[in-house]
Amino acid sequence: MYLRFAIEKRNVDSGRGIGIFHAAVNLRSSSALEQWEYEVLCELLHWFDQNLEKPDRFTASKPPYYRKQPKAISWFKDTAIEHIDRTRQMVVILERHGLTVQTHRAERVGYVVYEDEFQVVAEPFSDVVC
Repeated sequence: MYLRFAIEKRNVDSGRGIGIFHAAVNLRSSSALEQWEYEVLCELLHWFDQNLEKPDRFTASKPPYYRKQPKAISWFKDTAIEHIDRTRQMVVILERHGLTVQTHRAERVGYVVYEDEFQVVAEPFSDVVC
């Protein structure tokens, strides 16, 4: 099972909901956060910087990747318990600021272009809701 956290607003490249990390970085850059929210969000994002690999590709196309539209999206593996718990802490802050975060679950996510211990990045199948 895979889990994806995304807001309703669509990503221009993938056409799917904007992922939790993009939403969190955008909110952190705004002036809407209270000081404690800003600090917690920064701590959470820093933790992910240290504990989650940054995928090197977001397309199933062949190199050079930078010329291809990135359609792939990220999913947590359901075994990434600590990562999912920390993501849910970010969800609380985003929802305090009017962003509705949806949690999507799927058994099959699409054409996998990157995978590590905690996540997969895949170009979604057309029937995958995310």
